[in-house]
Amino acid sequence: MNASEMSTAAPPADSRQTHQLVLISGLSGSGKSVALTALEDSGYYCVDNLPPQLITALVEQTRASGQKRVAVAVDARSAESLADVPALLQNLRACCEVHAIYLDCATDTLVQRFSETRRRHPLTSRATAHQLGNAAAARGEGYANALIESIELERELLRPVAEIGLHIDTSQMKSAQLREWIKQAVRVQASQMVVMFESFAFKRGVPLDADYVFDVRMLPNPHYDPVLRPLTGRDAPVAEFLQRQPEVHQMQADIAGFLQRWLPKLAADHRSYVGVAIGCTGGQHRSVFLSEQLSRAFASQYTVLLRHRELGAREQ
Repeated sequence: MNASEMSTAAPPADSRQTHQLVLISGLSGSGKSVALTALEDSGYYCVDNLPPQLITALVEQTRASGQKRVAVAVDARSAESLADVPALLQNLRACCEVHAIYLDCATDTLVQRFSETRRRHPLTSRATAHQLGNAAAARGEGYANALIESIELERELLRPVAEIGLHIDTSQMKSAQLREWIKQAVRVQASQMVVMFESFAFKRGVPLDADYVFDVRMLPNPHYDPVLRPLTGRDAPVAEFLQRQPEVHQMQADIAGFLQRWLPKLAADHRSYVGVAIGCTGGQHRSVFLSEQLSRAFASQYTVLLRHRELGAREQ
């Protein structure tokens, strides 16, 4: 299908319940190819690096051909039209279920990934790439500095799409984790606000995708009990230990009270996703337990996703 054959009119609204569009965007090196492959393996018709102005026509054509699930990846190479994406997706919600997913990653992690794969950043010019390649071979600072500048430029160009939909930090993720997380994300009901509870370890950094971060490191730590140390907050002995601590109950009540007050305001403001990160020192016990408890408490009011960042890394 070429550009001349595509129209820009939205398809009829009778396909909303059966047609699904997933938009993947994010930084180069953050895992867009992994995410798109995961969706392709799940039966989605996938198109990489599609100019945003052609998305509506793609939805129309695939609907006409009977393909009910479509996934599209857009990146900074379409910078001149990225500002139109939020309105475009809003229009498409009238005719299909839309999921927007943005993949973020810490700059130092991206630098490491590019250095390991020796790939050229897509925003680096060919002429500069040749010079930077020589610098990289000599292990000079020029390559890293120019790569960081390219990454930060890309962040700025992607800002219009970074502020919509689900935000996933892949800095600490392995490919298998990301594939599973993407599959979970597209199974939720797009018409409801999604609340993501995520446990993490402060020693490995705060998740970039968090809207709210709660620090529970002051709570009694099961790590100091040799019997509980190898377990996690999902195991009954750890849960029983924490449930006996008045401070844990108070912390859970305080976090729940805050969310009960403000989540309805966010939903009224048409927020699609809200990330709630709960951190302790190692991300194994206290943060896991409280994330589990809170996710169950809010599951009757919102669509809830639950992620244990450090447990996922350990289980791979």
